[in-house]
Amino acid sequence: MKPFSASRLLLIALLLPVAAWAQRLDAPLSHGIDAREVQYFETHSFDAPVTRGETTPPDFDGLRTMAEWEEIEVLCVGWEGYSAIEKQIVVNAAQECQVIILTSYANDVEDYLTSNNNGGPAASLDNITIIDNPMNTVWIRDYGPNTVYGNGVDDRIIVDWIYNRPRPADDVSPQVIADEMGIDLYETTANPYDLMNTGGNFMSDGFGTGFASNLIVDENSGGNTWWDTQYPDQSVEEIESILADFMGLHTYVRMENLPFDGIHHIDMHMKLLDEETILMAEYPEGVADGPQIEANLEYVLANHNSVFGTPYDVIRIPSPPEPGWGGGYPDAGGDYMTYTNSVFVNNTILMPTYYEEYDTTAIAIYEAALPGYNVVGIDCNQIISASGAIHCITHSVGVEDPLLISHQPLDDTEDTVNPYPVEALVQHRSGIASARLFWRTEGETEYAEVAMTAGADDMWSADIPAQAEGTAVQYYVEGTSVSGKTQDRPMPAPEGFWQFRVGEAVINGLDGAQAFAGFQPAFPNPASAITCVPVELRRAAEGRIALRDAAGREVAVLFEGQLPAGVSKHFLDAAPLVAGAYVLTLEVEGRGVWSQRLMVR
Repeated sequence: MKPFSASRLLLIALLLPVAAWAQRLDAPLSHGIDAREVQYFETHSFDAPVTRGETTPPDFDGLRTMAEWEEIEVLCVGWEGYSAIEKQIVVNAAQECQVIILTSYANDVEDYLTSNNNGGPAASLDNITIIDNPMNTVWIRDYGPNTVYGNGVDDRIIVDWIYNRPRPADDVSPQVIADEMGIDLYETTANPYDLMNTGGNFMSDGFGTGFASNLIVDENSGGNTWWDTQYPDQSVEEIESILADFMGLHTYVRMENLPFDGIHHIDMHMKLLDEETILMAEYPEGVADGPQIEANLEYVLANHNSVFGTPYDVIRIPSPPEPGWGGGYPDAGGDYMTYTNSVFVNNTILMPTYYEEYDTTAIAIYEAALPGYNVVGIDCNQIISASGAIHCITHSVGVEDPLLISHQPLDDTEDTVNPYPVEALVQHRSGIASARLFWRTEGETEYAEVAMTAGADDMWSADIPAQAEGTAVQYYVEGTSVSGKTQDRPMPAPEGFWQFRVGEAVINGLDGAQAFAGFQPAFPNPASAITCVPVELRRAAEGRIALRDAAGREVAVLFEGQLPAGVSKHFLDAAPLVAGAYVLTLEVEGRGVWSQRLMVR
């Protein structure tokens, strides 16, 4: 462990009186405002947030807030309860990056990590720094540091907001991390730049677009909080101006708060997987927050495009009901179980799990959406009742010298004659010495390498040769900086890659007709609960998806209406079905019927 800096020692000394209350309240505290906090602050005064960093906007051109899928140097954890979950996070993350643990119980944490317990076998402390520091809670996503770069890929800084909870030790923890890493801290705590915000209600695409719920407006509208401190009084325009000045955000996509999510944090129901892909939670029709999520999604798709100027791709992931005594979905009293509350840690993604029937589908969706990533499930039944999971209790700090690669993956094509141009933005603060395109056809083990050509505005390009109909092409981009750093995108390449298909899809149809649509394999199969049924169309068309039993009787209709071009995912709840063999059927505009066998257990 590194020695404490003088500023950190002073900060700890100032905070000891105000940090101890969380321990007296028998932490861990809930993600939301805890009743014990209300009781405490009814009889004790609340100390105002401590100002610790620069309170005027950073003086850099080209401010850029990093996206979560970019390369990180450190994963931060606030270890204040839920030890078994935190140990699994720390052990897996330490295989990919450095880990900083802030905790009020440093010796206990070290003992827990290096012992056999319900968090797993004894772990090495390699890549792990434990800082003995006053803390209130585990929810570091909300109060932790936000990485911003000047000039796009240079001048790394940390930006911190006023935390929307009366937890003063948590609120100043970004300064501890900034001191540990030697990074300048900028904060929105002083007029006219005072802004209250929370990390669970923020996502960035890495190119100036941020996402949030209207919670950010609600908590910056003036008036008093219940703990008798003043909310910032900022208009929507002023909020967006502060975020532009401190974080380089030029577009802020705000969605309606969800009625059954008490904390109104978007990470409980959505996640950006890359610049143009949104992973969005899905509920059965009319259940819990399903209707508002669908309305929010339609609003986003109708009013905003990705950084590439094209509509966002959307992948749906079913939210599970709480089993047993909990009451099912949140509108029936169940916990707010979520699969979107995951965190990227370079080549690994850590995601929450709950029970096998739903976990199997969720893991398969992540693996299909993020080829090559090491998808690690961590049981979150212990913590989800406190309204949070993996993303909520972690926060990342980006690397000092990112090598940024951004590329819009190629769509499927019917062109079997012309080459397929690949363009990518490739940037590093020292400049780019070279960039390379690697490609192969599905089933091959070796990639062909093609040198990319530099163009204007840091864009690099190369061609993949034309391929025969029915070919699937896999590819990735690699850049090397003048200083010698090399980076791949997707990051787990060559195991990770982008893929597109050439020509009409070859699907086995019941009538043997030449197909232009068809099923991808349903999963899980055999099925026992929520089952995902992907369909791929060459073009948008009217279609109908149904389930039939062994006698050919129609048991359920999964979808009827306009199916989009590309891959769409549909869901079947197999729990009520009698065990046995079934057949999924797809009818498209009378041109053919395609089928797939589904076993229910």
